[in-house]
Amino acid sequence: SSLYFSVCDLPIVSENTRLLLVSSIRELKSSSSPFLLSILILPSFNLSFRSTHNRMASPAIKPVDPGSLSLWRKYGPSENTVRGIVIGGITGGIEICITYPTEYVKTQLQLDERSAKPKFRGPIDCAKQTVQSHGAFGLYRGLSVLLYGSIPKSSFRFGTFEYLKGKAVDEKGNLSPSMRLLCGLGAGLSEAIFAVTPMETIKVKFIHDRSLPEPKFKGFAHGITSIVRAEGIGGLYQGLTATMAKQGSNQAIRFFVMETLKDWYRGGDNSVVISKPLVGLMGAVAGAASVYGNTPIDVVKTRMQGLDRKKYKNTVDCAVQIWKNEGFRAFYKGTVPRLSRVCLDVAITFMIYDSIMEMLNKHWKKPSN
Repeated sequence: SSLYFSVCDLPIVSENTRLLLVSSIRELKSSSSPFLLSILILPSFNLSFRSTHNRMASPAIKPVDPGSLSLWRKYGPSENTVRGIVIGGITGGIEICITYPTEYVKTQLQLDERSAKPKFRGPIDCAKQTVQSHGAFGLYRGLSVLLYGSIPKSSFRFGTFEYLKGKAVDEKGNLSPSMRLLCGLGAGLSEAIFAVTPMETIKVKFIHDRSLPEPKFKGFAHGITSIVRAEGIGGLYQGLTATMAKQGSNQAIRFFVMETLKDWYRGGDNSVVISKPLVGLMGAVAGAASVYGNTPIDVVKTRMQGLDRKKYKNTVDCAVQIWKNEGFRAFYKGTVPRLSRVCLDVAITFMIYDSIMEMLNKHWKKPSN
């Protein structure tokens, strides 16, 4: 409330900006946390202040020297980074609700180690057995775990990419091929460390637990408590190396392909608008490229995060044992369901992200400089 009345009385804020801020505060103050309010409102206020302080001659308010601007402007994230964080989180929550059944089938097939009598004959048989045993909603078992992780994962991914992109673009706002790869790699490593590893470990253990005759986990909280009690906090970071390799290569390939296709279509002109179906098609191509590029890493990661991970000394030992005991083809188990899931996932993700970004740009204008 104090922020609301302060904005109304500020003499350095233009009338249009005052109306935008007051409207935003009214909408957010009753339903959002102070942190969300701050990251949405402060950038706009900071921009208005910078554009008006030099032309507002008031004895009560002295012009601010550019060298002594706020800590937010000096050390805080840029507007594009904040946009990436907010829109990325929304995008992640939507897409995982659409694509989770294929993720469930993929994980089940990878946990179904090669033996004389494999449990599943393929992705269709896996889905069929799951529906027969647990109903249609059985394909959504463990969704809550992945949903809790998808929002921060996508926020870290797009927020980091936008931050790195802002540092690496040329004068025309374009990335060189090497920078596309490196920015994508940085985005993947960021999400792997801060979001993906703990949530993927929990997800795999939950799905594996549900395949047992007598599941041990009674719910999300009980499952996490049981894992930490049995294995410590480190139990949530099993397979960190493999996850970093997987996510880093994933996003490096996806962003490289996506940015390259966009740049090719636009001819280097960022003002050219790409239709959403075409964005989805580009995303599907980027997703397919990442699947064939790092499925072996994904298989090793899944084994390292399963309930039987203790039989492997480390990530390298896991890969060696798979090679010796199951052969090269074992590294591509679950490729078909993963291919369909990832192509759909990446296509939907970039379509949603671009759509929300365009909608937000109409109300949250980018700085002209």
